[in-house]
Amino acid sequence: MPFASEARGLTKTFPPDRTAVDAIEFAIDDRECFGFLGPNGAGKTTTMRMLFGRLRRTAGDLHVLGLDPDRQTREVRCRIGVVTQENNLDEDLTVFENLLVHAGYFGLSGSAVRRRAADLLSFMELEGREHSQVRELSGGMQRRLLVARGLINQPELLILDEPTTGLDPQARLVVWQRLGELREQGVTIVLTTHYMEEASRLCDRLVVMDAGRIVERGTPRDLIRRHAGEQVLEVRWPAGADQPALDGTPVRRVDRHGDRLLVFTDDPAAALAGLGGRVPPEAMLIRPATLEDVFIHLTGRELQE
Repeated sequence: MPFASEARGLTKTFPPDRTAVDAIEFAIDDRECFGFLGPNGAGKTTTMRMLFGRLRRTAGDLHVLGLDPDRQTREVRCRIGVVTQENNLDEDLTVFENLLVHAGYFGLSGSAVRRRAADLLSFMELEGREHSQVRELSGGMQRRLLVARGLINQPELLILDEPTTGLDPQARLVVWQRLGELREQGVTIVLTTHYMEEASRLCDRLVVMDAGRIVERGTPRDLIRRHAGEQVLEVRWPAGADQPALDGTPVRRVDRHGDRLLVFTDDPAAALAGLGGRVPPEAMLIRPATLEDVFIHLTGRELQE
């Protein structure tokens, strides 16, 4: 089965000598949700812009739906939907007019497009706002309108660059629900994010990027299991105190962040016993390992830096 998108040695450099994407490789299956996870400046947005033909690659091979986005840009854009980080809605148009004008870029018009626009507004919980000006919408509504606009041409592949950045939890949940429904309908989704919950919830597979390179790849669950285990014992520990020895306990590793010790283990009770009762209950927390733990382990810094 051909891939929805495939890259080999994909590279993008900017003058005079900045390499934003450094010879990365990936293959995105048809009908999956594939994520690019990483902090700001990791190369995620540059990769997305090469996927939909906004930027020409410097080197390597790239195919989207079997096409070369550099040489067949128009053909690629007719078959994909794009939701960028930037809010580029036209504030001089109403909500409904934003969808109709965007449909016109694909040569679509008439009653069928008007019905589809109305269906998309309902799908994104924007019914009743057809005649509103964009500036009258909340930030969450505007993001949902951007997603609706990206779907107006019934794309085979939807590219979303940090689709929920800046949204409140309720608005983010609505977007997540709708993206999950799109995946079930057979739309291939490619998204960038630095929200760990978003990646865990939506992505079938993902790559972790840092400084223009892919540093790890896999399913969210496999990455967590591989690099962090099942549980994390967080302990408040005096910054000047020596790190405790946990020899003989089922501990993968111990990371120190200021006055916190993060003990990665599949058996937190045994790890806690290894501390010899030196930690009062109010100074400890047992929680599941997360993708943030994975990223910090791989790059040595927080995801949202």
